[in-house]
Amino acid sequence: MTETPPGPRFDELIHAPNRLQICALLNTVDRAEFATIRDSLRVADSVASKHLKVLADAGYVTITKPTGEGRVRTWARLTKAGRDAFAGHVLELQRLASGGGPTQD
Repeated sequence: MTETPPGPRFDELIHAPNRLQICALLNTVDRAEFATIRDSLRVADSVASKHLKVLADAGYVTITKPTGEGRVRTWARLTKAGRDAFAGHVLELQRLASGGGPTQD
């Protein structure tokens, strides 16, 4: 059984600049450490944490703190729902950028 790829869909939750950057980063890796995310955004811990929490509450990101690996680190991973939402959002931005008009909802 093959999955249907997500269609263009504007996602206001992802569209916020910091959350869009987080999704773009996480879409290219299996998981990323909190410090890597924070540093790539060039923001304070509290700002990165707030945006990750919004994404996690929406089911787009999972956050884990595995123990037994030395010092405890916080890791974030894009979920299947997050990958689909990000892909749909990118498709919608591309559609709009290529001259596509507003969609009818």
